[in-house]
Amino acid sequence: MIPSREQAFNLLKKYNKEPFHIKHALTVEGIMKYYAKKSGYAQDAEYWGIVGLLHDIDFEEFPNEHCKKSMEILRENNIDESIIRATSSHGYNITVDIKPEHEMEKVLYATDELSGLIGAVALMHPSKSVSDLETKSVKKKFKDKKFAAGCSREVILNGAEMLNTDIDTLITDTILAMRESENEINAFMEKYKSAEN
Repeated sequence: MIPSREQAFNLLKKYNKEPFHIKHALTVEGIMKYYAKKSGYAQDAEYWGIVGLLHDIDFEEFPNEHCKKSMEILRENNIDESIIRATSSHGYNITVDIKPEHEMEKVLYATDELSGLIGAVALMHPSKSVSDLETKSVKKKFKDKKFAAGCSREVILNGAEMLNTDIDTLITDTILAMRESENEINAFMEKYKSAEN
């Protein structure tokens, strides 16, 4: 089954309670939809978004089995194998040996870690937003291995190579992708946190 956006989000919430993880899922969903349109897959933007939404479904509860446990969870919920493969492929050479092949899988692999780095840089700005964030600010922090050390530079660089692009272009495009959905996500998260409390 290819879930609707609502079904996918409900499934995400079943395994993720932390606002941090929900926000990350929504951020990657937005990035994936942006790249789908940019890469000539506009008709599949919703599908790409669902892959982004579900990519870390197992991380909160099973961080040590990341991308392996997600396959089990998604199969138990009758999710289509194409989504199972795509979501788990972002753990390539880290937790699984499923190589990103489709453009969508390469985008997920390249932008997942990068979105975390960009988000961390944005939080240091007075605006705390990507709306005025410049590529050079992210590039500077990209070179500082101690900053947001959990965001693998190696994965980001490998992802850029997979997409046949350079790191500057990947950073710029991902900032633009995050800008497109930032306000909507922030508004949603305010409501989400209020509802949880």
